Amino acid sequence: KDGADPASVAFEASEQAKETHADVLIIDTAGRLQNKANLMDELGKIRRVTEKNLPVDEVLLVLDATTGQHGMAKVFAEAIGITGVVLSKLDGSAKGGIVISVQKELGVPVKLVGLGEGPDDLAPFDPEGFVDGILA
Repeated sequence: KDGADPASVAFEASEQAKETHADVLIIDTAGRLQNKANLMDELGKIRRVTEKNLPVDEVLLVLDATTGQHGMAKVFAEAIGITGVVLSKLDGSAKGGIVISVQKELGVPVKLVGLGEGPDDLAPFDPEGFVDGILA
């Protein structure tokens, strides 16, 4: 329902996913402001209530490669633990430095990259191809 508590929505979704034997449940918490402590607490609560029904195997943080916002990733990692990063708007070699800094700072892999704005422009990250593209 509109205006419902996000953790309640996540709990109900995880209950339904468990009951229907779903292979995947995606909980999108887009729009959270990392500098607001209560919102980071909310993310932690979402994870905790979800884990009452299902294990949380993957937590991906989506970062815009053009804005250099990888510094906030540490805040998310502390609040909920992340297993990987998705870099959107990584369609230019000048933005490639964020890949290295994110992995170095967080110790988690870049798993997916957005190379455009279409639905087919999200791709698995290819480290070898990335390095070849920078050095070529």
